[in-house]
Amino acid sequence: MVFEYILKQEGIDPSEVDIVQNIDFGSTAAAFSGGQGAYTVEFEPHATLLEQQGDGYVIASLGEASGYVPYTAYCVRKGYLEDHRDVIQGFTNAIQKGLDYVNSHTAEEIADVIAPQFTDTDVSTIAAIVDRYKQQDTWKADTIFTQESFDLLQDILQDAGELAERVPYEDLVTTEFSETAASQTASDSEKE
Repeated sequence: MVFEYILKQEGIDPSEVDIVQNIDFGSTAAAFSGGQGAYTVEFEPHATLLEQQGDGYVIASLGEASGYVPYTAYCVRKGYLEDHRDVIQGFTNAIQKGLDYVNSHTAEEIADVIAPQFTDTDVSTIAAIVDRYKQQDTWKADTIFTQESFDLLQDILQDAGELAERVPYEDLVTTEFSETAASQTASDSEKE
């Protein structure tokens, strides 16, 4: 949906492009390496591995082209929100600490720390991926889900025919926990 949205924003009618959507997402890089398609849309580590193998080049970032699409958002029911505020705040604080870390350390330092989570990918490849993400400004400074991002997500969903009616931001999003986490980070930084 994001790819088709970007095509439309660039004046390209997706129906005029042969977009193959019947390949399992985990197999698209292999299909591309095998000669299927002139372009492929890949998440990491597949994009970098295609480059390293000489099978392709990363020519654009959907994330850069689209703006901050909230790919990762955490949802809870109202009852859980009311009954477990401390859990939600602790979780949000932890995510904020992770963002603080990636925004204050080198790609190599980050790669060394996260390498155990990616046992099939060597540390230098992980560092290359992290460096690309840093250059693309992939990681925000905080976890605040802005109305601008919410509206963009709804634009994409509506454009794809997956959202019949828009929902008010205030009805679904709270930034209270993110704002607290961000202010705690700022306060901790001032103490150092």
